[in-house]
Amino acid sequence: MSTSFIRRITKRTFIWINIAIGILLLLGCYGSWLEPGQFWFTGLLTLSSFYLVLLLIAFIIFWLFTKPGLVMISIISLLLVYSPLKHLVKIRLSNNFTISKANNNIRVMSWNVEHFDILEHKTHPERKLEMIALINNYQPDIACFQEMVGSDSNPKAINYIPDFLKRMDMPDYYYSYNRKLDFDQNHHFGLITFSKYPIINKKTISYPPHDYNSIFQYTDILKAGDTFRVFNIHLQSLKFSGNNLQYIKDPSMNDETDLENSKNILSKFKRGFLKREIQSNRIRNEIEKSPYPVIVCGDFNDVPNSYAYNTIGKGLQNAFAEKGAGIGRTYNGISPTLRIDNIFAGKRFEVTQFTRLLKKLSDHFPIFADLYLKKQ
Repeated sequence: MSTSFIRRITKRTFIWINIAIGILLLLGCYGSWLEPGQFWFTGLLTLSSFYLVLLLIAFIIFWLFTKPGLVMISIISLLLVYSPLKHLVKIRLSNNFTISKANNNIRVMSWNVEHFDILEHKTHPERKLEMIALINNYQPDIACFQEMVGSDSNPKAINYIPDFLKRMDMPDYYYSYNRKLDFDQNHHFGLITFSKYPIINKKTISYPPHDYNSIFQYTDILKAGDTFRVFNIHLQSLKFSGNNLQYIKDPSMNDETDLENSKNILSKFKRGFLKREIQSNRIRNEIEKSPYPVIVCGDFNDVPNSYAYNTIGKGLQNAFAEKGAGIGRTYNGISPTLRIDNIFAGKRFEVTQFTRLLKKLSDHFPIFADLYLKKQ
């Protein structure tokens, strides 16, 4: 077998691999508009989009040194997905965030607080104090927390909600929870919205099955004569077990174990995509019914370009996309590319600032956005 023949076969193999990666990226970026109920596997490609981009860039470098004309395969692929890629990475020279906000701006905070340290309050009592200090330092006007564990009725509870009101100087709040998920006899598990402005209306909405991540809430908030609606949401998580996470980080070499772990993880991905489709459609319906300008905060458990992100964010501004920079990772486990927490705002709002704090006080990083509500 001649050397030239081997080179031709190798070249053609690399070309087809390059083309295949480009096609997978197209499906990952645009397949998110397909309903997960029928095309759930495109969600896996959406999660992989960032790494597919890196592979195309690697091919550009490879072809530059071997066959420069073939760089067009990757370049055309990247150009075709330029629009959705803008949601993944924001390239800005600076993202200066000032703690002091401009007059008439509303500072909104969203944070999955991972039970607000109730699991480790005995071994790490300082963490709860650090979390409250962080909140007070940035002085949000509205704070939306997910996975909040607290009690609004028992003064002896570890996380007694009225104590938070005093410590954070937040006079109003709305707490939503599913009693099936009560943490213990004193503490509930759910969503809470704190506000420095009066909450004049509120509602908790549930969807079947009535289990984990089965509710979302909205609050109508009054500021200086203007009313706006704030949605606090927590979409279906993948609910990976410790074994699942360990396998993702360090796959075993046991074929039987690998197969079982892979099936388990894939089934959780599929269930997550399907449930988030139902949830995001319901939330979208409520957004469209709102008589007021809307803000949407929460843990989406899904990345930009996903079905959930596009469905909920349709017609809204994403605060990170408007004023953020870089990749904007908000989940501090598994992958360095997971931006799954978001603040969206309606068109009547102007996004003036955005920041994300790289503080490992929860398994999510807190995010902040300053919004200006324009007069009609």
